[in-house]
Amino acid sequence: MSQHEKLNYVEFPAKNIPATKQFFQKAFGWSFEDFGPEYTAFTDQGIDGGFYKSDLTSTAANGSALLVLLSENLELSLSNVELAGGEITKAIFSFPGGRRFHFIEPSGNELAVWSTVST
Repeated sequence: MSQHEKLNYVEFPAKNIPATKQFFQKAFGWSFEDFGPEYTAFTDQGIDGGFYKSDLTSTAANGSALLVLLSENLELSLSNVELAGGEITKAIFSFPGGRRFHFIEPSGNELAVWSTVST
């Protein structure tokens, strides 16, 4: 399949890049490559991307796109997010096709985690 004009990269603002890196490493096992003190990149997470130094945040409430991670065990993912210091903003809920929860990471960005498993 051609990758021409397909989603290829995502960038998030980050108030605190070190705290954000630590959160995603602990919660999801992500690794990062730093490009100076104001940018860090991640790869092999479904879509590659990075975090850039900024006082802004990305939340659905302020009109940002909501990026959603896929999980094979939603309860374990929720626990990992909490243990890593994430703030659960929407507890696990069902919707047609699966279940999900929303969280805020240390720099204030909102993401979600979903599963096709209904229970």
